[in-house]
Amino acid sequence: MSWTLTQLAGLLGAEVGESPDFVVARPVPADSDDPQGLTFCESAKYLRLVTAHSAGAVIVPPGMEISRPHLVADHPRAAFETLLAMYRRPLPLRPGVHPTAVIDPSAEVERTASVGPYAVVERGARIAAGVKVFPYCYVGEDCTVGENTVLYPHVVLYQDVRVGSRCVVHAHAVLGADGFGFRWDSRVQQKIEQVGAVVIGDDVEIGAGSAVDRATAGATTLGNGVKLDNMVQIGHNARIGDHTVICGQSAVAGSAVVGGRVTMAGQTGVADHVELADGVSLAARAMTAKDLKQPGVYYGSPARPLAEGLRIAARLPHLHERIEKLERRE
Repeated sequence: MSWTLTQLAGLLGAEVGESPDFVVARPVPADSDDPQGLTFCESAKYLRLVTAHSAGAVIVPPGMEISRPHLVADHPRAAFETLLAMYRRPLPLRPGVHPTAVIDPSAEVERTASVGPYAVVERGARIAAGVKVFPYCYVGEDCTVGENTVLYPHVVLYQDVRVGSRCVVHAHAVLGADGFGFRWDSRVQQKIEQVGAVVIGDDVEIGAGSAVDRATAGATTLGNGVKLDNMVQIGHNARIGDHTVICGQSAVAGSAVVGGRVTMAGQTGVADHVELADGVSLAARAMTAKDLKQPGVYYGSPARPLAEGLRIAARLPHLHERIEKLERRE
């Protein structure tokens, strides 16, 4: 796929700044030296990076000067995101049900849905219109998959999992595995049976290798618009509010309540039965075992308001040095 800058200007809502006949072959990052690549620049920092390299063309904001083929857009990043979408190549999946797929006679699969090779759809499951079930997926008993949702290869839905409309579940994600429930009886760890459900809202994206555990009883829930990165763990009976974002290698323990529009950066954690208010942000590696009742940014372990957490982190090396000096005096 290739376009001239003139053609792209119309598609991206931009204006041609220089070299209208320049041909773009692909989107590239700002530090690329691809002579046919198109990148974007939205700040002085990006401009230094772009000028240190030789990408063929650049999308810049109004008033920014650059001496190479370029487009001018009010929001260069948004224009570049549109370009990325134009270059996206969906994974191939033939319409209809593949002959090797195993569909229980009691399952309901809408005729516009696609079910790939060696996928399994168990009894009582319902696959809505426009759904794509890629090869080797398992849709378990009494699970439902809403309209236009995509289950990528090797996704597993155990039992009683309800996935909303327009969701994306990436490869090897597991929804509805047993919650981690055990009780020590003075001899062994006795398993507490997990018989609840998982309920996923609309427009949710769940990253590769992530897990959302079934509830002990009741339901583990993800609200509308929730985004989980790869390798995220959601424990049994946890509740995640609308439009919350949880980054890679993070975990929410059982029965925790995470509010709406929360951001959890990488390797963060929320202990069991803890509640985070709407609008809370956890900085990378922050952990909390206590409720965070006010919106804002929290840092550290245990998580504290950002300024306090940074101040404590900055003082620790000096306190360590002072303690070592005192010990040497003794």
